[in-house]
Amino acid sequence: MQVSVETLAGLERKLVIDIPASDVEQEIAKRLQDVSRTARIDGFRKGKIPMRVIKQRYGKGVRQEVLGEQMQQSFVKAVTQEKLNPAGMPNVVPVVDEAGKDFQFSATFEIYPEVKIEGLEAIEVEQLSAAVTDTDMDTMVDVLRKQQASFTETADAAKDGDRVKLDFDGYVDGAAFDGGKAEGHSLTLGSKTMIPGFEDQVIGMKAGDEGTIKVTFPADYQSEELKGKDAEFKIKVTTVEVSELPELNEEFFKKFGVEADSEETFRSEVRKNMERELKQAIQRQNKNQVLDGLVKTNEIDVPSALVDQEIQRLEEQAFQQFGGGQEFKPGMLPRELFVEQAERRVKLGLLINASIEQFEIKADDAKVEALIEDMASTYQDPEQVKEFYKGNKEQRAQLEALALEEQVVDLILDKAKVNEKESSYDEVIKTANSAQ
Repeated sequence: MQVSVETLAGLERKLVIDIPASDVEQEIAKRLQDVSRTARIDGFRKGKIPMRVIKQRYGKGVRQEVLGEQMQQSFVKAVTQEKLNPAGMPNVVPVVDEAGKDFQFSATFEIYPEVKIEGLEAIEVEQLSAAVTDTDMDTMVDVLRKQQASFTETADAAKDGDRVKLDFDGYVDGAAFDGGKAEGHSLTLGSKTMIPGFEDQVIGMKAGDEGTIKVTFPADYQSEELKGKDAEFKIKVTTVEVSELPELNEEFFKKFGVEADSEETFRSEVRKNMERELKQAIQRQNKNQVLDGLVKTNEIDVPSALVDQEIQRLEEQAFQQFGGGQEFKPGMLPRELFVEQAERRVKLGLLINASIEQFEIKADDAKVEALIEDMASTYQDPEQVKEFYKGNKEQRAQLEALALEEQVVDLILDKAKVNEKESSYDEVIKTANSAQ
């Protein structure tokens, strides 16, 4: 077998492989001999069919079968011999395919890039520091109570915390716009779900009142056409409902999965959840900054074959989430929606794997156990969750991969420029949520 290697653009390589004619013909003859022992052709006894008839009937098919197998085997031998690491399947094209001549074919494919991790000291991370305060606790308990509030219709003027139903028509520059009209819209005042200033102007209105509200769309509003635009909404309040907050009792606690006989015990459980959420939010922000820095300081080419695979995975995930029960077929969603995210994922995967190899990182059992502990603590029966991971090698392997990724992040944090910044629970959570 003769092999030549050609470097094409970027990560693309082309192998031209020659297989001696004798190897091909020898294998074909062997296969045809095997066929002759079992073939059934009218007019001939089984096992007594002349070889010329066997060749005439089966020769072409056997040759294609042999060539297919030999191309596959030769490709594997060639990439091993040339120390190439293919990323995806090759595009195989026969070049010389004539009886009596050496068979020649080309195989074009991409290889994995050679990655050396550098520049970790240049990565900058702003590490937030915060704690759950008693004020944060009071605010959270108040939020939970508002979530379970009951509402009673009233003739009084609407105030903060009340729920109103209203009809509205929105206009920008005198023209209606998409999404600017609603009837019977339910709005809890103080929820900040509307454009800034909208809810404030509803306060004081009673059922049956009509008016005009003037607001300005935020500069970062999701609609390009409405960013920073002044708008007017003609509104009519149809009902006002006053809220009544529930008592802090066992019935209320159970609605949040907490078995407690006192407010103190309930608050303790809520604090634990908030502290866990705060810790995870800080870790997530650190991780995002580290990985952003890793990508920025280590520019690499990515195999398009891997990006295509990742795009397909993202398409399938999106379709499962929003497809409405239809059967997914490739190409149903625009590819452009996923290209940037897919490229980033592939880059990160390559860089993280290179970091693991370069810095000889092994999965830390203590880290894996800590991940299991954290995960189990969110369930009603933590011990059952722990036992599940102990007895499920595949699921544990996924956690080991996550532990390796976190160990890479920890290693980079040790080398990076880390700036501590005092913050608050509310700021950390808001920052984490806006980054998702």
